[in-house]
Amino acid sequence: MDLSSSLSLIAPEIVLSLAGLALLLVAAWAGDGASRMVSIAACVALAAAFFLSVPAVDSGASGAGRIAFDGQFRADAFAGFAKLLIYLASIAALVVAPAYLDRTRSMRAEYPVLVLFSALGMSIMVSASDLLTLYIGLEMQSLSAYVLAAFLRGDDRSAEAGLKYFVLGALASGILLFGMSLTYGFAGTTSFLGIRAALADGLPVGALFGLVFMFAGLAFKISAVPFHMWTPDVYEGAPTPVTAFFATAPKVAAVVLTARVALDAFGGHADAWRQVVVFAALASIIVGALGAIGQANIKRLLAYSSINNVGFILIGLACGTAAGASAMLVYLAIYVPMTLAAFVAVLMLRGPAGEPFERVADLAGLSRVRPGIAWCLMIVMFSLAGIPPMFGFWGKFVVFRAAVEADLMVLAALGVAASVIGAFYYLKIVKLMFFDEPQPAAAGGTGPLLPLGGRTGEAALATRDDDAAHWALLVIATALVSPFGFLATGWLGGLTDRAAAALFLVV
Repeated sequence: MDLSSSLSLIAPEIVLSLAGLALLLVAAWAGDGASRMVSIAACVALAAAFFLSVPAVDSGASGAGRIAFDGQFRADAFAGFAKLLIYLASIAALVVAPAYLDRTRSMRAEYPVLVLFSALGMSIMVSASDLLTLYIGLEMQSLSAYVLAAFLRGDDRSAEAGLKYFVLGALASGILLFGMSLTYGFAGTTSFLGIRAALADGLPVGALFGLVFMFAGLAFKISAVPFHMWTPDVYEGAPTPVTAFFATAPKVAAVVLTARVALDAFGGHADAWRQVVVFAALASIIVGALGAIGQANIKRLLAYSSINNVGFILIGLACGTAAGASAMLVYLAIYVPMTLAAFVAVLMLRGPAGEPFERVADLAGLSRVRPGIAWCLMIVMFSLAGIPPMFGFWGKFVVFRAAVEADLMVLAALGVAASVIGAFYYLKIVKLMFFDEPQPAAAGGTGPLLPLGGRTGEAALATRDDDAAHWALLVIATALVSPFGFLATGWLGGLTDRAAAALFLVV
């Protein structure tokens, strides 16, 4: 494929790269006063990349015509579907951030630029068809994420979160790189398709070790057990908009990348990695559910919830089939709005002085003082628990159905049983909101939602605009995971089936 054809396939990445570089210069010259303008421009760039990715998903693009730069990059429908979720989650992270960062006097023009470069790295990750492209995309995403986690420079918790994420992330990257080097040594190539062909006659012990190390590194990125230890601390310490971003876009990118490595590069040896994935899936479901029960901090609880959800997604990967890959994408498409709605609701809960509510106890009696947020949060909790008729039930259903079709009956049965444990803490939150007496802090939140020190004039108008943006996101995301979501099952299933088929088309 010639250069012009390759460049046409990476149009979304080109848009994000040029926009990121231009906005970086604007941030340097105009300073923090231009932060909102930079955020709007970053949203426009992400929206442009979104629309450039739509045709590939809608048409189920696949085959040799979607491979760019001599096999380094694969712009098929599978990657395109993931990009749509990544770009939407990134836009949401930019929309909800200004109000929070303004209240903490931490809004800087670098924030949207970091989100933009992180989205670029994730976009490269999901289209990687070579170990070198994989590592470049992963590190671009990770380096931006380390800075975002420590974005509140005056907050010790944020600095601690950034340091923990950096140290453990560097360790995971080293493990991944070691596994990649072993795989290259035994396969003689870094191309996914080349690795598949080289190992077609059997999987040497050294290559098996490489596979295990690669999966260990990727398991850290998706916060799967036993590589989940960083997640609660980082989610709690990072700014809440950043936590919402971490729980959605990077999760999608890492899961899709893991699926591409497993099903593309090592697709001929599913039995070799299925045991690892099955263990990680069940362990993540159980540890995520049990770990969340005793949490007093909402963000830590949602961190364990994300670990729990990763377990269900990995059940789809363990199937090793097109139906399993399609089920993974369906689950991710439902998981993203569920998680965004939960974090937006948390962002909207604050006292009259703008102080954030992060304790689970602060939700007591919320239905009496903030009924709109309480009802939305109830729908989200029921959906996360997989309770019908909420749309979250459909995500779990398609994953378990794929497992049954792949003759993984025991895995499906254990997953269903373990999901009951997770329902406990979701229902506990609903009980707190609707049946407990309001806490004094929550009752105080019924007044004007003022940031620290109060606002007047243009600042007050900006605050009202931010609240409107929060409400819009919360209502839209809640509607998507409510019973109305079932209206899109046929359309969503068709998109994910075509995307999964593109992954399984070996060129």
